[in-house]
Parts: sequence; structure tokens; C-alpha cells
Amino acid sequence: MPDYYDLGTYTRTVSTESSDAHRWFSRGLNWTYAYHHEEAVACFERALEFDSEFAMAHWGVAYAVGPNYNRQWSDFDDVEKQEYLTRAHKALAAADLNAAGALPVERALIDALAARYPGDHSVEDVGPWNDAYTKAMRQVHSAHPNDMDVCALFAEAMLNRTPWKMWDLPTGNPAEGADTLETVEVLESAFRDLAGQGAEEHPGLLHMYIHLMEMSPNPEKALKAGDALVDLVPDAGHLQHMATHIDVLCGNYQNVVARNDRAIVADRKYLDRSGPLNFYTVYRCHNYHFKIYGSMFLGQLKPAMEAAEELAETLTDDVVRPLADWLEAFIPMKQHVLIRFGRWDEIKAQDLPEDRELYSATTALIQYAKTVAFAATGDISKAIASRQAFLEAKSAVPDSRMLFNNTCADILNIAEAMLEGELAYRQGDYDAAFDHLRRSVKLDDTLPYDEPWGWMQPTRHALGALLLEQGRTGEAEAVYRADLGLDGSLSRASQHPDNIWALHGLYESLTRRGETAEAGLIKQRLDLANARADVRIEASCFCRMDHHVGRKDQQQNPQRPGTSLSHSHKQ
Repeated sequence: MPDYYDLGTYTRTVSTESSDAHRWFSRGLNWTYAYHHEEAVACFERALEFDSEFAMAHWGVAYAVGPNYNRQWSDFDDVEKQEYLTRAHKALAAADLNAAGALPVERALIDALAARYPGDHSVEDVGPWNDAYTKAMRQVHSAHPNDMDVCALFAEAMLNRTPWKMWDLPTGNPAEGADTLETVEVLESAFRDLAGQGAEEHPGLLHMYIHLMEMSPNPEKALKAGDALVDLVPDAGHLQHMATHIDVLCGNYQNVVARNDRAIVADRKYLDRSGPLNFYTVYRCHNYHFKIYGSMFLGQLKPAMEAAEELAETLTDDVVRPLADWLEAFIPMKQHVLIRFGRWDEIKAQDLPEDRELYSATTALIQYAKTVAFAATGDISKAIASRQAFLEAKSAVPDSRMLFNNTCADILNIAEAMLEGELAYRQGDYDAAFDHLRRSVKLDDTLPYDEPWGWMQPTRHALGALLLEQGRTGEAEAVYRADLGLDGSLSRASQHPDNIWALHGLYESLTRRGETAEAGLIKQRLDLANARADVRIEASCFCRMDHHVGRKDQQQNPQRPGTSLSHSHKQ
């Protein structure tokens, strides 16, 4: 089938005499490693059309209808659990029935998978089954340590025991109860000992290693894995994207934008063939989300706005409604872009959604943006009115509404602290303002790990900008050092190396106190960052008072790359 997706060259030797069944099995396996379980199941089922007794294709169906690192059993509703458990048990029975001619490793994988699924969909705590499956896969790995797929599957089993909790962020140590060090050993020994088999180009091993290391104190260890994964499975957009989980932590923001662009293009192929009414739409949104995040750190308004607008356009009512708790929170990403770049008039001119129940998080974030915009431009009465509208909208957001690993409720708590700080600042109550902003920083720092981070604009950027505006240079300098990861005070996941906003703030802080040696070093980094920005960055936050002077005329005129969005506060 020459017009099928390009999934690269990785394949596995399996027990079937049908070349067509083998081809479809390999496609299913690659989609499984790419976390596109819907398409993986379709491929495994297609393999069974060519060989109905193909035990590993039955295994593939049973495996892919189950959870993964991003979607655990707790994320399935009761109807889905019943359907998928029924399918898994049926597929496992068929695999077992046809396993007589299977290779020993295939037999072992089938037997191990049987431990993964409870018999009753009403079971709430599936931890014992995750533990049992991991234990079974440990035995498979012990018997077949040189099988790359076994290594990848065993690593994924350990990751799925404690998803997104492999490391303790404040200490940088392996999380209690997680199989972190064993997972490190399994994957790194595979890269070292199985390099001759192609382990360094194995999509499953590379994908698992990125997820393992992104929360670690040394995410840079996975940079090579990310570089290898890009283009390895060309039409699997999620794998094109995965490297950027590491890039963003290492300050490689241009890679974040470029690689998510490639992921967006790849995933358009699936969208064109299969439409948007599937769970994979969450992954497509993730690409846009990441592109926005990287663009904002680069000081690039144009790609950030393009991604935010295309993201919103792809999420029509019919797409959002069935998966509102997963998808709706992506729509207001544009609000973060508008605030990041101080587009106050555009914010104030926005209309609210017609269906404010479906678009509850969007409504709340628009009201948050309006509060900040009115406050930043000195319209205190309208800012106060928007704050009240925000609080009412915030209370209407369902507890179940999520943005990947974070609840919208937790995200909006940061918004509330931010807007209270902005409003108090414009009212001249600076101590209260800084108390609110420091609270927003604390809330931001303690969000559950996610990439992009749950709050899109680091709260320290506003705090530092306003501290500088009040002449509190020493406090501002400390804020920027922390944000850039220069003082070791923050967990690795909360650091944003070489971002243009904090570089500008730190450079300004250093020059204000007459420091020249370090200022020269920071200026070198800032000049490189400025060279890629498409707006002139003159403070770490456009919320500074001197940033709204002259904004009306500037917002009405198109900006050329390198031109300034503010005429004031030039050094």
C-alpha cells in the first residue's frame, strides 16, 4: 500500500508466513511506540486479515487498546473501560490459542500481558495489575535482555506504574516507589550493549528515554535521543515532536518551534485521512501548544500567534464537545500570547464565547486577560469589573477540566494571583502587589510537572519587571537568576535557560548596579536571543507601566521583524 504513512524502517521478526501481515504488524508496533493507539489497533487488525492465526497481531491488539504513559486507566470512563477490557481479554485469548507456533519470546510477551488487565471494569485501583504486569515483564527481560522491543516494553511498564512521577522535582532524586533507577539501567544498557542491533535508532527505546529523563535533574542526557528520534518515523507527528520535551528544558527554543512545525505537518496527513474525531487530536493540539510555548520564549510573536489561531480553528464545537475535558483548555492559548506580547487593545476588543458552559476555561482566561489589559493601560474601574467576571467564570469551570497533567482549577489559581498583583500594582499598593505575585510564583513552581508547563508565561517575569520598575534591583536580579537556572534554587523543570525575557531582566539588573564583567557575558547571550526575536524586548514583561505608552498607534500598524513594540525604557 504505497500511499500509507511513512513510518520509517523499523521492523520486528515475528512468527507469520504472510509478508502482508508482517508489514501491518510492524506498522502497528511503530504506531504503538508513537502513542497513536487507535491507528495501532487498526494496523494489528489489518494484519489479522492476512493471517488470522498470527499470535503477535492478537497480542498487539490487546496491548494497544490499553493505557499508556499519557492516558492511564483512570482517564477512561466506565463505558470505555468495559469496551477496552473486553477487547483486550478477547485478543489475549486469541493470542494464547494461536501461540503454539510462536517464538519463546512471543509466548513470554503474551503471558506477561495477561497480568495487565483486571477482569472487572469496575475496579478503581488498577495499581496491582500495573505492578503485576511490570513484574511479569521483568521476568521476560531477564530471559531476553538482548531483545530491543522487550527492553522498550519493560521500560514502558515501569514508567506506567508511576506516570509523570519518576523523579522528585525539589530534590532531583528518584521518586519514592518508582522504578526510576532500574528504568535508567534498562534503557541505557540497551543503548550501550545493543547498539549493533540499532538500539540508538529504536523508536520505542528513544521515546521512553525522553519521558524518563525529562523530569530528571539532567534532561540534557536525552538530547542525543531526541535528535535521533526526529524523522525516524516521519509521519508519526508525536515522535517528530518528542525531542522538544528535552529541547525546551535545555533552552533550545528554536528547535522547539521548528520540530513542532514538522510534527504539525506530519499530523495533518492523519487529519486529512481520518478526521479530527479521535483521541489523537489531543496529540495534534500538543504540537501547537508546544510551538506557542517555544515561540514565546524566543520573543517571536508571529509564529506564536499563528499556532494559537490555528489551534483554536481546528477545535470546532463538534470536536471539542466529546472530549471537552481534554481539549477545551487548549483554545485560550491565544490569551497567553496576547499578554506575553502586550497586545492590550486586541485583548480588550475580544468577544466571549457564545457557549460559555462548553468553553468555560476559555471564558475565564479571556476575563483574566481583560483584567490584566485594563490594569496595564490604567483603566482601573474596568479592570475591577473584569476581575469580578473572571472570578465568576473561574467558579464555573468543571473540576474535571484538564490541560494535560494539570487541572484548569490549579492553572486559574495562578491567573487569580497574577491579576490581583497586577491590579494592586496599578492601584499603587506595591507591597500587596508583590505579595500576590510571589504567591503566583509559588503556585507556578508547585504545579504538577508538564511540558509545556501548565502556566505559559513564567510568573517570575512579571514579578521581576515590576520589582525593577520600583527600583528593587537586588530582588529582581535574584528572580531572574532563578528563572534562568543560574543559582540552583529551583528544580530543573522550573528553569528556563537562555530565555530572552529573563536574560533582558538580568542584564538590566546588572547594569543598574554597575556590574560590568558578568553583564558582558549575559549581554552576549542576550544579543544572540535578540537576533531571533521578531519584536524588540525591552523588559521581561509588557506589564511594566512604561510599556503601554504609545501602544495604540503601534498596535494599529504591522510590525516588521526587529521593530519595537515600545518606545520607552530603552537602555
